[in-house]
Amino acid sequence: MQATLVDGILESLRIGIGFLWTAAWAIIMGLVITSLVQVYVSKERMAEVLGDGDLQGLTKATVFGAASSGCSFGAVAIGKGLFKKGAHAVNFLAFMFASTNLIVELGLMILILLGWEFLVAELLGGVILIAVMALIVHLTLPENLFENVREELSQRDYDQGVTEDPTCGMEGKDEYSVVTDGGETLKFCSEGCLETYQQEISSRGGWRDELLSWGGWYKVGNQYRKEWSMIWTDIVAGFLISGFVIVFVPQWVWNTLFIQGDGLLVSAENAVMGVAIAVLSFVGSMGNVPFAVALWGGGVSFAGVIAFVYADLITIPVLNVYRKYYGWKVMAYILGVFFVTMAFSGFLMEVLFDALDIVPNLAGGQTASEQTYFELNYTFYLNLIAFALSGFLLYVYRRGLGAPGEYRDPVCGMRTDDSGPSLTHDGETYYFCSKRCKRSFEDRPEKFAGEQPRIAGPASSQSHDH
Repeated sequence: MQATLVDGILESLRIGIGFLWTAAWAIIMGLVITSLVQVYVSKERMAEVLGDGDLQGLTKATVFGAASSGCSFGAVAIGKGLFKKGAHAVNFLAFMFASTNLIVELGLMILILLGWEFLVAELLGGVILIAVMALIVHLTLPENLFENVREELSQRDYDQGVTEDPTCGMEGKDEYSVVTDGGETLKFCSEGCLETYQQEISSRGGWRDELLSWGGWYKVGNQYRKEWSMIWTDIVAGFLISGFVIVFVPQWVWNTLFIQGDGLLVSAENAVMGVAIAVLSFVGSMGNVPFAVALWGGGVSFAGVIAFVYADLITIPVLNVYRKYYGWKVMAYILGVFFVTMAFSGFLMEVLFDALDIVPNLAGGQTASEQTYFELNYTFYLNLIAFALSGFLLYVYRRGLGAPGEYRDPVCGMRTDDSGPSLTHDGETYYFCSKRCKRSFEDRPEKFAGEQPRIAGPASSQSHDH
Protein backbone atom coordinates (compact mmCIF):
# COMPACT_ATOMS: atom_id res chain seq x y z
CA MET A 1 0.00 0.00 0.00
CA GLN A 2 2.79 2.38 0.99
CA ALA A 3 4.74 1.55 -2.17
CA THR A 4 1.61 2.18 -4.26
CA LEU A 5 1.11 5.60 -2.64
CA VAL A 6 4.74 6.56 -3.20
CA ASP A 7 4.51 5.42 -6.84
CA GLY A 8 1.36 7.49 -7.26
CA ILE A 9 3.03 10.60 -5.82
CA LEU A 10 6.08 10.15 -8.04
CA GLU A 11 3.85 9.67 -11.10
CA SER A 12 1.86 12.80 -10.17
CA LEU A 13 5.07 14.81 -9.96
CA ARG A 14 6.32 13.35 -13.25
CA ILE A 15 3.11 14.39 -15.02
CA GLY A 16 2.89 17.84 -13.38
CA ILE A 17 6.54 18.70 -14.04
CA GLY A 18 6.22 17.13 -17.50
CA PHE A 19 3.32 19.45 -18.32
CA LEU A 20 5.36 22.39 -17.06
CA TRP A 21 8.36 21.37 -19.19
CA THR A 22 6.12 20.99 -22.25
CA ALA A 23 4.61 24.46 -21.83
CA ALA A 24 7.63 26.33 -20.42
CA TRP A 25 8.75 27.89 -23.70
CA ALA A 26 5.21 29.03 -24.47
CA ILE A 27 4.82 30.66 -21.06
CA ILE A 28 8.20 32.42 -21.29
CA MET A 29 7.71 33.62 -24.88
CA GLY A 30 4.19 34.80 -24.03
CA LEU A 31 5.41 36.77 -21.03
CA VAL A 32 8.23 38.34 -23.07
CA ILE A 33 5.71 39.46 -25.72
CA THR A 34 3.40 40.75 -22.99
CA SER A 35 6.28 42.66 -21.40
CA LEU A 36 7.23 44.27 -24.72
CA VAL A 37 3.60 45.31 -25.29
CA GLN A 38 3.23 46.67 -21.77
CA VAL A 39 6.44 48.71 -22.04
CA TYR A 40 6.26 49.98 -25.62
CA VAL A 41 2.63 50.16 -26.75
CA SER A 42 1.44 53.64 -25.87
CA LYS A 43 -1.74 53.48 -23.74
CA GLU A 44 -4.23 56.31 -23.41
CA ARG A 45 -5.48 57.08 -19.95
CA MET A 46 -7.85 54.13 -19.71
CA ALA A 47 -10.26 55.69 -17.24
CA GLU A 48 -11.01 58.44 -19.74
CA VAL A 49 -11.97 56.09 -22.57
CA LEU A 50 -13.75 53.41 -20.53
CA GLY A 51 -16.33 55.70 -18.97
CA ASP A 52 -19.17 54.92 -21.38
CA GLY A 53 -20.83 51.54 -21.65
CA ASP A 54 -21.12 51.72 -25.44
CA LEU A 55 -19.60 49.45 -28.09
CA GLN A 56 -16.50 51.63 -28.50
CA GLY A 57 -15.80 51.63 -24.76
CA LEU A 58 -16.37 47.86 -24.59
CA THR A 59 -14.01 47.26 -27.52
CA LYS A 60 -11.28 49.40 -25.96
CA ALA A 61 -11.72 47.65 -22.61
CA THR A 62 -11.25 44.29 -24.36
CA VAL A 63 -8.17 45.44 -26.28
CA PHE A 64 -6.58 47.07 -23.22
CA GLY A 65 -7.27 43.93 -21.21
CA ALA A 66 -5.73 41.63 -23.83
CA ALA A 67 -2.59 43.81 -23.81
CA SER A 68 -2.45 43.69 -20.03
CA SER A 69 -1.28 41.19 -17.44
CA GLY A 70 -2.50 37.64 -16.81
CA CYS A 71 -2.84 37.59 -13.02
CA SER A 72 -6.41 37.26 -11.70
CA PHE A 73 -5.74 39.33 -8.58
CA GLY A 74 -3.81 41.94 -10.57
CA ALA A 75 -6.69 42.20 -13.07
CA VAL A 76 -9.21 42.68 -10.25
CA ALA A 77 -7.06 45.36 -8.58
CA ILE A 78 -6.57 47.25 -11.86
CA GLY A 79 -10.29 46.86 -12.59
CA LYS A 80 -11.04 48.45 -9.24
CA GLY A 81 -8.86 51.45 -10.10
CA LEU A 82 -10.58 51.88 -13.49
CA PHE A 83 -14.02 51.54 -11.90
CA LYS A 84 -13.18 54.08 -9.19
CA LYS A 85 -12.09 56.59 -11.83
CA GLY A 86 -15.40 56.33 -13.68
CA ALA A 87 -15.24 53.27 -15.96
CA HIS A 88 -18.67 51.80 -16.70
CA ALA A 89 -19.43 48.53 -14.92
CA VAL A 90 -19.57 46.49 -18.13
CA ASN A 91 -16.23 47.90 -19.29
CA PHE A 92 -14.24 47.14 -16.16
CA LEU A 93 -15.73 43.61 -16.12
CA ALA A 94 -14.74 43.18 -19.80
CA PHE A 95 -11.26 44.48 -19.03
CA MET A 96 -10.82 41.94 -16.21
CA PHE A 97 -11.97 39.03 -18.37
CA ALA A 98 -9.81 40.01 -21.36
CA SER A 99 -6.71 40.49 -19.17
CA THR A 100 -7.00 36.94 -17.83
CA ASN A 101 -8.42 35.04 -20.84
CA LEU A 102 -7.37 36.76 -24.08
CA ILE A 103 -3.65 37.17 -23.39
CA VAL A 104 -0.78 35.78 -25.45
CA GLU A 105 0.79 33.52 -22.81
CA LEU A 106 -2.52 31.82 -21.98
CA GLY A 107 -3.26 31.22 -25.67
CA LEU A 108 0.14 29.58 -26.21
CA MET A 109 -0.35 27.35 -23.15
CA ILE A 110 -3.78 26.23 -24.38
CA LEU A 111 -2.40 25.53 -27.85
CA ILE A 112 0.46 23.39 -26.47
CA LEU A 113 -1.45 21.48 -23.77
CA LEU A 114 -4.95 21.20 -25.21
CA GLY A 115 -4.77 21.84 -28.96
CA TRP A 116 -5.83 24.39 -31.56
CA GLU A 117 -9.53 23.66 -31.15
CA PHE A 118 -9.43 24.81 -27.54
CA LEU A 119 -7.43 27.91 -28.52
CA VAL A 120 -10.03 28.90 -31.13
CA ALA A 121 -12.82 28.25 -28.62
CA GLU A 122 -11.02 30.31 -25.99
CA LEU A 123 -10.54 33.32 -28.28
CA LEU A 124 -13.84 33.20 -30.18
CA GLY A 125 -15.79 32.21 -27.07
CA GLY A 126 -14.05 34.93 -25.07
CA VAL A 127 -15.24 37.62 -27.47
CA ILE A 128 -18.76 36.15 -27.48
CA LEU A 129 -18.68 35.94 -23.68
CA ILE A 130 -17.83 39.63 -23.38
CA ALA A 131 -20.66 40.53 -25.76
CA VAL A 132 -23.18 38.34 -23.89
CA MET A 133 -21.98 39.68 -20.54
CA ALA A 134 -22.39 43.26 -21.77
CA LEU A 135 -25.95 42.51 -22.87
CA ILE A 136 -26.83 40.88 -19.53
CA VAL A 137 -25.34 43.77 -17.55
CA HIS A 138 -27.24 46.35 -19.60
CA LEU A 139 -30.49 44.41 -19.09
CA THR A 140 -30.10 43.54 -15.41
CA LEU A 141 -27.86 46.18 -13.81
CA PRO A 142 -29.68 47.42 -10.68
CA GLU A 143 -30.16 51.18 -10.88
CA ASN A 144 -27.48 53.12 -8.99
CA LEU A 145 -25.95 49.91 -7.51
CA PHE A 146 -22.49 50.50 -8.94
CA GLU A 147 -22.69 54.30 -8.68
CA ASN A 148 -23.40 54.10 -4.95
CA VAL A 149 -20.61 51.56 -4.48
CA ARG A 150 -18.21 53.73 -6.49
CA GLU A 151 -18.84 56.68 -4.19
CA GLU A 152 -18.46 54.52 -1.08
CA LEU A 153 -15.26 52.93 -2.44
CA SER A 154 -13.72 56.30 -3.30
CA GLN A 155 -14.64 57.71 0.10
CA ARG A 156 -13.29 54.66 1.95
CA ASP A 157 -10.02 54.71 0.03
CA TYR A 158 -9.72 58.45 0.66
CA ASP A 159 -10.34 58.00 4.39
CA GLN A 160 -7.77 55.21 4.55
CA GLY A 161 -5.24 57.10 2.43
CA VAL A 162 -5.32 54.46 -0.33
CA THR A 163 -3.89 55.63 -3.67
CA GLU A 164 -3.49 53.78 -6.95
CA ASP A 165 -0.12 53.04 -8.48
CA PRO A 166 0.02 55.35 -11.55
CA THR A 167 1.83 52.69 -13.61
CA CYS A 168 -0.43 49.68 -13.06
CA GLY A 169 -3.52 50.80 -11.13
CA MET A 170 -2.96 48.52 -8.13
CA GLU A 171 -2.89 49.83 -4.57
CA GLY A 172 0.15 51.98 -3.79
CA LYS A 173 2.23 51.52 -0.62
CA ASP A 174 3.95 54.11 1.55
CA GLU A 175 7.35 52.45 1.31
CA TYR A 176 7.34 52.85 -2.49
CA SER A 177 6.59 56.55 -2.79
CA VAL A 178 8.22 59.51 -4.52
CA VAL A 179 7.59 63.24 -4.47
CA THR A 180 7.41 64.81 -7.94
CA ASP A 181 8.90 68.16 -8.90
CA GLY A 182 5.42 69.61 -8.49
CA GLY A 183 5.22 68.44 -4.88
CA GLU A 184 2.76 65.57 -5.57
CA THR A 185 3.36 62.32 -3.68
CA LEU A 186 3.00 59.21 -5.85
CA LYS A 187 2.73 55.76 -4.32
CA PHE A 188 3.57 52.50 -6.08
CA CYS A 189 2.61 48.90 -5.36
CA SER A 190 6.17 47.56 -5.63
CA GLU A 191 9.77 48.49 -6.25
CA GLY A 192 9.36 47.25 -9.83
CA CYS A 193 6.51 49.67 -10.59
CA LEU A 194 8.39 52.54 -8.95
CA GLU A 195 11.30 51.76 -11.25
CA THR A 196 8.90 51.65 -14.21
CA TYR A 197 7.84 55.20 -13.37
CA GLN A 198 11.47 56.32 -13.05
CA GLN A 199 12.21 54.78 -16.43
CA GLU A 200 9.25 56.50 -18.09
CA ILE A 201 10.25 59.97 -16.94
CA SER A 202 13.87 59.43 -17.96
CA SER A 203 13.11 57.98 -21.42
CA ARG A 204 14.18 59.55 -24.65
CA GLY A 205 13.21 58.66 -28.21
CA GLY A 206 10.88 55.99 -29.61
CA TRP A 207 10.70 52.26 -29.06
CA ARG A 208 13.22 51.48 -31.83
CA ASP A 209 15.80 53.69 -30.16
CA GLU A 210 14.93 52.21 -26.78
CA LEU A 211 15.48 48.64 -27.97
CA LEU A 212 18.92 49.62 -29.29
CA SER A 213 19.94 50.72 -25.78
CA TRP A 214 20.48 48.91 -22.51
CA GLY A 215 17.90 51.23 -20.96
CA GLY A 216 15.19 49.83 -23.24
CA TRP A 217 16.02 46.23 -22.41
CA TYR A 218 16.21 47.09 -18.72
CA LYS A 219 12.56 48.23 -18.95
CA VAL A 220 11.55 44.95 -20.57
CA GLY A 221 13.51 42.95 -17.99
CA ASN A 222 11.86 44.84 -15.16
CA GLN A 223 8.38 44.26 -16.62
CA TYR A 224 9.16 40.58 -17.29
CA ARG A 225 10.23 40.12 -13.68
CA LYS A 226 7.01 41.79 -12.48
CA GLU A 227 4.87 39.54 -14.70
CA TRP A 228 6.54 36.42 -13.27
CA SER A 229 6.21 37.64 -9.70
CA MET A 230 2.43 37.88 -10.11
CA ILE A 231 1.71 34.51 -11.68
CA TRP A 232 4.43 32.00 -10.79
CA THR A 233 2.58 30.57 -7.76
CA ASP A 234 -0.59 30.03 -9.81
CA ILE A 235 1.37 28.32 -12.58
CA VAL A 236 3.36 25.98 -10.31
CA ALA A 237 0.28 25.13 -8.23
CA GLY A 238 -1.80 24.48 -11.33
CA PHE A 239 0.71 22.08 -12.86
CA LEU A 240 1.36 20.16 -9.65
CA ILE A 241 -2.35 19.91 -8.77
CA SER A 242 -3.14 18.67 -12.28
CA GLY A 243 -0.67 15.79 -11.88
CA PHE A 244 -2.24 14.71 -8.58
CA VAL A 245 -5.79 15.05 -9.97
CA ILE A 246 -4.92 12.86 -12.97
CA VAL A 247 -3.36 10.13 -10.82
CA PHE A 248 -5.52 10.13 -7.70
CA VAL A 249 -9.05 11.19 -8.76
CA PRO A 250 -10.87 8.02 -9.90
CA GLN A 251 -12.88 8.02 -13.12
CA TRP A 252 -16.21 7.52 -11.31
CA VAL A 253 -15.87 10.98 -9.75
CA TRP A 254 -15.83 12.65 -13.16
CA ASN A 255 -18.64 10.39 -14.38
CA THR A 256 -20.73 11.40 -11.35
CA LEU A 257 -20.11 15.14 -11.61
CA PHE A 258 -20.33 15.40 -15.40
CA ILE A 259 -23.20 13.61 -17.16
CA GLN A 260 -21.93 11.39 -19.95
CA GLY A 261 -23.48 11.11 -23.41
CA ASP A 262 -24.69 13.37 -26.20
CA GLY A 263 -27.30 16.08 -26.45
CA LEU A 264 -27.86 19.70 -25.49
CA LEU A 265 -28.79 18.92 -21.89
CA VAL A 266 -25.53 17.00 -21.38
CA SER A 267 -23.51 19.89 -22.84
CA ALA A 268 -25.37 22.41 -20.67
CA GLU A 269 -24.86 20.39 -17.47
CA ASN A 270 -21.17 19.91 -18.24
CA ALA A 271 -20.70 23.65 -18.88
CA VAL A 272 -22.43 24.60 -15.61
CA MET A 273 -20.44 21.97 -13.69
CA GLY A 274 -17.18 23.17 -15.30
CA VAL A 275 -17.73 26.68 -13.94
CA ALA A 276 -18.76 25.30 -10.53
CA ILE A 277 -15.57 23.20 -10.28
CA ALA A 278 -13.52 26.30 -11.20
CA VAL A 279 -15.16 28.34 -8.42
CA LEU A 280 -14.14 25.69 -5.88
CA SER A 281 -10.71 24.88 -7.35
CA PHE A 282 -8.82 27.89 -5.89
CA VAL A 283 -6.61 27.79 -9.01
CA GLY A 284 -6.59 31.02 -10.98
CA SER A 285 -4.79 32.73 -13.79
CA MET A 286 -2.88 30.40 -16.12
CA GLY A 287 -2.77 27.66 -13.49
CA ASN A 288 -6.20 26.42 -14.52
CA VAL A 289 -4.99 25.32 -17.99
CA PRO A 290 -3.10 22.20 -16.74
CA PHE A 291 -6.08 21.53 -14.43
CA ALA A 292 -8.27 21.67 -17.57
CA VAL A 293 -6.00 19.01 -19.13
CA ALA A 294 -6.84 16.77 -16.15
CA LEU A 295 -10.57 17.37 -16.70
CA TRP A 296 -10.25 16.63 -20.42
CA GLY A 297 -8.33 13.44 -19.66
CA GLY A 298 -11.09 12.47 -17.21
CA GLY A 299 -13.66 12.50 -20.00
CA VAL A 300 -15.23 15.88 -19.25
CA SER A 301 -16.89 17.31 -22.35
CA PHE A 302 -15.56 20.12 -24.54
CA ALA A 303 -18.16 22.50 -23.08
CA GLY A 304 -17.19 21.66 -19.50
CA VAL A 305 -13.45 22.17 -20.10
CA ILE A 306 -13.87 25.48 -21.95
CA ALA A 307 -16.26 26.82 -19.31
CA PHE A 308 -13.75 25.81 -16.62
CA VAL A 309 -10.91 27.71 -18.34
CA TYR A 310 -13.06 30.85 -18.60
CA ALA A 311 -13.91 30.89 -14.89
CA ASP A 312 -10.68 31.98 -13.17
CA LEU A 313 -12.27 35.31 -12.16
CA ILE A 314 -14.83 33.73 -9.86
CA THR A 315 -12.71 31.38 -7.75
CA ILE A 316 -13.39 31.71 -4.02
CA PRO A 317 -10.23 33.77 -3.26
CA VAL A 318 -11.09 36.23 -6.06
CA LEU A 319 -14.72 36.46 -4.92
CA ASN A 320 -13.44 37.40 -1.47
CA VAL A 321 -11.49 40.29 -3.03
CA TYR A 322 -14.69 41.51 -4.74
CA ARG A 323 -16.42 41.39 -1.35
CA LYS A 324 -13.67 43.47 0.27
CA TYR A 325 -13.70 46.03 -2.53
CA TYR A 326 -17.38 46.35 -3.37
CA GLY A 327 -19.43 44.57 -0.70
CA TRP A 328 -21.64 41.47 -0.76
CA LYS A 329 -24.26 42.77 -3.23
CA VAL A 330 -21.83 43.62 -5.99
CA MET A 331 -19.84 40.42 -5.36
CA ALA A 332 -23.04 38.38 -5.78
CA TYR A 333 -23.94 40.33 -8.92
CA ILE A 334 -20.50 39.79 -10.51
CA LEU A 335 -20.62 36.08 -9.58
CA GLY A 336 -24.09 35.70 -11.11
CA VAL A 337 -23.26 37.53 -14.35
CA PHE A 338 -19.90 35.78 -14.85
CA PHE A 339 -21.27 32.34 -13.93
CA VAL A 340 -24.13 32.57 -16.44
CA THR A 341 -22.02 34.02 -19.26
CA MET A 342 -19.14 31.58 -18.74
CA ALA A 343 -21.40 28.52 -18.66
CA PHE A 344 -23.44 29.76 -21.64
CA SER A 345 -20.32 30.51 -23.71
CA GLY A 346 -18.84 27.07 -22.99
CA PHE A 347 -22.14 25.47 -24.00
CA LEU A 348 -22.34 27.60 -27.16
CA MET A 349 -18.78 26.68 -28.20
CA GLU A 350 -19.55 22.96 -28.02
CA VAL A 351 -22.78 23.40 -30.03
CA LEU A 352 -20.94 25.46 -32.66
CA PHE A 353 -17.92 23.17 -32.87
CA ASP A 354 -20.18 20.13 -33.02
CA ALA A 355 -22.08 21.67 -35.94
CA LEU A 356 -18.75 22.31 -37.69
CA ASP A 357 -17.56 18.80 -36.74
CA ILE A 358 -14.33 20.09 -35.16
CA VAL A 359 -14.82 18.97 -31.56
CA PRO A 360 -11.51 17.21 -30.78
CA ASN A 361 -11.60 13.45 -30.33
CA LEU A 362 -9.95 12.36 -27.10
CA ALA A 363 -9.97 8.65 -27.92
CA GLY A 364 -7.10 8.83 -30.41
CA GLY A 365 -4.56 10.51 -28.12
CA GLN A 366 -2.22 9.30 -25.42
CA THR A 367 -3.21 9.70 -21.79
CA ALA A 368 -1.05 11.87 -19.51
CA SER A 369 0.40 8.74 -17.89
CA GLU A 370 1.37 7.25 -21.26
CA GLN A 371 3.22 10.32 -22.49
CA THR A 372 7.00 10.75 -22.39
CA TYR A 373 7.74 14.36 -21.53
CA PHE A 374 11.51 14.70 -21.49
CA GLU A 375 12.91 13.95 -24.93
CA LEU A 376 15.41 15.53 -27.31
CA ASN A 377 12.71 17.09 -29.50
CA TYR A 378 11.47 20.53 -30.56
CA THR A 379 10.25 21.23 -27.00
CA PHE A 380 13.79 20.76 -25.68
CA TYR A 381 15.29 23.22 -28.17
CA LEU A 382 12.49 25.79 -27.78
CA ASN A 383 12.93 25.62 -24.01
CA LEU A 384 16.68 26.21 -24.39
CA ILE A 385 15.99 29.35 -26.45
CA ALA A 386 13.29 30.51 -24.02
CA PHE A 387 15.46 29.92 -20.93
CA ALA A 388 18.34 31.78 -22.60
CA LEU A 389 16.06 34.75 -23.38
CA SER A 390 14.68 34.68 -19.84
CA GLY A 391 18.21 34.55 -18.42
CA PHE A 392 19.26 37.50 -20.60
CA LEU A 393 16.36 39.69 -19.40
CA LEU A 394 16.93 38.80 -15.75
CA TYR A 395 20.68 39.40 -16.12
CA VAL A 396 20.04 42.86 -17.60
CA TYR A 397 17.71 43.67 -14.73
CA ARG A 398 19.95 42.24 -11.98
CA ARG A 399 23.04 44.04 -13.27
CA GLY A 400 21.01 47.21 -13.76
CA LEU A 401 22.27 47.67 -17.32
CA GLY A 402 20.78 50.97 -18.44
CA ALA A 403 18.76 51.50 -15.26
CA PRO A 404 17.96 55.14 -14.49
CA GLY A 405 20.27 56.63 -11.85
CA GLU A 406 23.83 55.73 -10.94
CA TYR A 407 23.26 55.65 -7.17
CA ARG A 408 21.31 53.19 -5.06
CA ASP A 409 19.05 54.43 -2.28
CA PRO A 410 20.45 52.65 0.84
CA VAL A 411 16.96 52.37 2.39
CA CYS A 412 14.78 50.89 -0.37
CA GLY A 413 17.43 49.84 -2.92
CA MET A 414 15.93 51.98 -5.68
CA ARG A 415 18.31 53.42 -8.26
CA THR A 416 18.44 57.20 -8.18
CA ASP A 417 20.61 60.09 -9.36
CA ASP A 418 22.18 63.11 -7.69
CA SER A 419 19.16 65.38 -8.24
CA GLY A 420 17.12 63.92 -5.37
CA PRO A 421 17.42 64.23 -1.59
CA SER A 422 20.89 63.49 -0.19
CA LEU A 423 22.91 63.64 3.01
CA THR A 424 26.46 62.98 4.15
CA HIS A 425 27.17 60.43 6.89
CA ASP A 426 30.68 59.50 8.09
CA GLY A 427 32.18 61.25 5.09
CA GLU A 428 30.01 59.33 2.56
CA THR A 429 27.26 61.03 0.55
CA TYR A 430 24.05 59.02 0.12
CA TYR A 431 21.30 59.75 -2.41
CA PHE A 432 17.62 58.91 -1.90
CA CYS A 433 14.60 58.35 -4.14
CA SER A 434 12.31 60.26 -1.76
CA LYS A 435 12.27 62.38 1.38
CA ARG A 436 10.66 59.44 3.17
CA CYS A 437 13.70 57.23 2.57
CA LYS A 438 16.00 60.05 3.65
CA ARG A 439 14.06 60.38 6.92
CA SER A 440 14.30 56.63 7.48
CA PHE A 441 18.06 56.83 7.07
CA GLU A 442 18.29 59.77 9.48
CA ASP A 443 16.28 57.83 12.08
CA ARG A 444 18.48 54.71 11.87
CA PRO A 445 21.73 55.44 10.01
CA GLU A 446 23.49 52.45 11.60
CA LYS A 447 21.06 50.11 9.80
CA PHE A 448 21.54 51.54 6.30
CA ALA A 449 25.07 52.96 6.22
CA GLY A 450 27.97 50.87 4.99
CA GLU A 451 26.89 50.08 1.43
CA GLN A 452 28.64 51.91 -1.39
CA PRO A 453 26.06 54.42 -2.69
CA ARG A 454 27.48 54.49 -6.22
CA ILE A 455 26.52 51.47 -8.30
CA ALA A 456 29.44 49.60 -9.82
CA GLY A 457 29.33 48.45 -13.40
CA PRO A 458 27.94 50.00 -16.61
CA ALA A 459 26.92 53.62 -16.28
CA SER A 460 23.27 54.41 -16.43
CA SER A 461 23.88 57.13 -18.96
CA GLN A 462 23.31 54.49 -21.62
CA SER A 463 19.59 54.94 -21.13
CA HIS A 464 19.91 58.66 -22.01
CA ASP A 465 22.27 58.56 -24.97
CA HIS A 466 19.75 58.09 -27.76
